[in-house]
Amino acid sequence: MRRLALPATALVVTVLVLAPLAAPGYVLSYDMVFVPRQPLRWELVAPSATLPRAVPLDALVSLATQVVPGWLVQRVVLAAVLLLAALGAGRLVPAGRLGTRLTAAVAYAWTPYLAERLLLGQWGLLLAYAALPWIVSAVLRVREGDRRALPALLGFGALAAVTPTGGVLALAAVAVLAARRTVLSVVAVAGTALLNAPWLIAAVLTDADARSDPAGVAAFAVRGEGWSGPLGALAGTGGIWNAQTTLPSRASVLAPLGTLLLVGFAVAGWRPLRDRWPAGVAARLLVLAGGGFLIAAFVLLPGGRAALEWLVATVPGGGLLRDGQKFVLPYALLLCLLAALGAERAAAVARDRTGQESAARVVLAGVLLLPVALQPDLAYGAAGRLRPVPYPADFAAVARIVDDRPGEVLSLPLAAYHTYSWNLRRTVLDPLPRYLDAEVLTDDRLVVGNLVVAGEDHRAGAVRQALASGAPLSGLGVRWVVVQQVAGGLPVPDAALAGLRLIHDGPHLDLYENPLRREVTWW
Repeated sequence: MRRLALPATALVVTVLVLAPLAAPGYVLSYDMVFVPRQPLRWELVAPSATLPRAVPLDALVSLATQVVPGWLVQRVVLAAVLLLAALGAGRLVPAGRLGTRLTAAVAYAWTPYLAERLLLGQWGLLLAYAALPWIVSAVLRVREGDRRALPALLGFGALAAVTPTGGVLALAAVAVLAARRTVLSVVAVAGTALLNAPWLIAAVLTDADARSDPAGVAAFAVRGEGWSGPLGALAGTGGIWNAQTTLPSRASVLAPLGTLLLVGFAVAGWRPLRDRWPAGVAARLLVLAGGGFLIAAFVLLPGGRAALEWLVATVPGGGLLRDGQKFVLPYALLLCLLAALGAERAAAVARDRTGQESAARVVLAGVLLLPVALQPDLAYGAAGRLRPVPYPADFAAVARIVDDRPGEVLSLPLAAYHTYSWNLRRTVLDPLPRYLDAEVLTDDRLVVGNLVVAGEDHRAGAVRQALASGAPLSGLGVRWVVVQQVAGGLPVPDAALAGLRLIHDGPHLDLYENPLRREVTWW
């Protein structure tokens, strides 16, 4: 039974968080867009007009949905995030009490980091979050010369590398932890670096400018969630830039106190971790976690914002550092491991002072439940915010028409994200580029409050100019124009649709064909 305790705990946590996904439909939240069958197009493998932020993630989803429906793929990957995170963190705890492993498992699967990135829909990054404990575990074996650990290391490294940020984090973890003058360590680092090849090659092939809008630094800056400010939020693994993806419990006056308590336990757990792991490994993990924390907090330092603005505007690929809070990931793992070991020390003290084993169990149980008590609204799909919905029939109808007569599609209103009434008024990335088997033009700018972060697709700029000038869109050369009914959105001007022929008039989507379609130069 003791051997089943950790898997059972991981399963319970997964069910508690993802319970609403028992209902049919798709969870559509910000960047999380799954469709029944995502077409496999070259643009998803190597985007030509934008930077490869979803390479190779989109291509992998397209391949998977050729075999199984998208709703099943979504449930499998989200369940994998929770299960692997909890199991991996629990297994990574050095030899100790079972309660210590369970405490680490629950803590790592119930962090503000996981909650906020889940609501933001960045499930690809969360696969890296789930893979990191397994990567660290495999690296420990590689350092001991165990060649059998290499496949596991590269397998979980590949899981992390489905997004560029995850691949960079996996490479950093292996490079820092496995750095030894052995052939096996060199192979481990080289192999993990090679896993980043898909998005690196796509970045070289794209026509988009690899430099980014410096306005993104302010838009993506770490944000305070209570009276402890941005640093306090980061210490608790929170602080994401999007306030709409932060759970209400994070604004509680008790949240920073809970963070202080967890950090206190983590300080107490440093010595056990250092003593139980091979010499120097705990210090290396501390360096990795500290480096990630520093990247996240760099924008808060004097001159930090100006330096980052120069970096992203000047250095190709520097935009990867705009959303620095995501690099707190290694810190989150270390915090949970140390807090669990610190709770074990506190439990031992309680047992010694009282002479009762039950006292030790009470301490461990209290720390195990602390993350849940501090963030109870992560349960049941973030208090119902992750409820699935069906796509309106309009989407399938429009997809069939476009499949019969292929051509480029323009999606209106021109915005990257839409808020739909049929999606419970939740904001989500425009689903059409993944739903339709055609190149779909949308706006790739990001609006954060009053800030507008410029995108890389020059074609969207031509559409904005045409809309602003009142010129008909028929002159842009697209074959199809889809007008979506969005909650609170501005209507598309009649002048923009002049010359287009209405093909499908639905309650949620209107499809227009352009009889004047011709080849045009966008730049």
